[in-house]
Amino acid sequence: MKIVNTWTDYKLLEMSEGQKLEKWGNIILSRPDPQIIWSDHNFLNQKADAIYHRSKTGGGSWEIKNKIPDKWQVKYKDLIFNIKLMGFKHTGIFPEQAYNWDYMMEKIKNSGRDIKVLNLFAYTGGATIACLKAGASVVHVDSSKGMVAWAKENVKSSHLEDREVHFIIDDCIKFVEREIRRGHKYDAIIMDPPSFGRGANKEVWNIEKSLYKLINLCIDVLSNKPLFFLINSYTTGLSPKVLENILNLTINKKYLGKVTSDEIGIEMENSTLILPCGIYGRWESND
Repeated sequence: MKIVNTWTDYKLLEMSEGQKLEKWGNIILSRPDPQIIWSDHNFLNQKADAIYHRSKTGGGSWEIKNKIPDKWQVKYKDLIFNIKLMGFKHTGIFPEQAYNWDYMMEKIKNSGRDIKVLNLFAYTGGATIACLKAGASVVHVDSSKGMVAWAKENVKSSHLEDREVHFIIDDCIKFVEREIRRGHKYDAIIMDPPSFGRGANKEVWNIEKSLYKLINLCIDVLSNKPLFFLINSYTTGLSPKVLENILNLTINKKYLGKVTSDEIGIEMENSTLILPCGIYGRWESND
């Protein structure tokens, strides 16, 4: 497992009975997490400025304990993110992705050439900002108009609005199919596909039925000398080895390189406990 412990503006403070206590800048939040099935009586939920409560009928809501701003910022190295309380427990970024941001920035900086990145299911743009900061140009694709607007805010907050970035609101499969017809090519592809979802025009996404098809399509938009291909996933029950197998059956057949996969976890402060936070599969060039 790859462990993330490089944040200063984010800390995982406590974990117990399905809840995690986190510090985002100066704001402390308590949010549910299905991985936390143990009980620790030292859990201090009363510290939280806001607590997300799940509903037995689905969804949930925030209980605001102390006044907090509608939006605030946290910083990871030179990357700046706008944080908001969302309707389904989220805040706009996944802090464990710092592991992938660091990887992407290092690969792009060390490539010694101009890198064009395609970021699919790009959400609020954490990977987009990391790649821009490293000097790449980015095409950012997401089916949600609101998430794309949020990503634009993050790019501006990180002072990267002068970099080459194109924001596209579209279904990812349909966009890649059009890019194939246009003959457009990319040196690196990132994707963070949901388990289920709908595209901009109600297209249905199901990771078990759609992921292999999309990755196969992506082969035809990779440049002659691709740098990396990264898949991130939070789908329950999906093994890292599944992503590795798919990359070996697709990308690595045409572009022989190195394929790896693993879990990513966050280290709890002042503890040996690690919270598992998803998986990744990665192809990278041998150069």
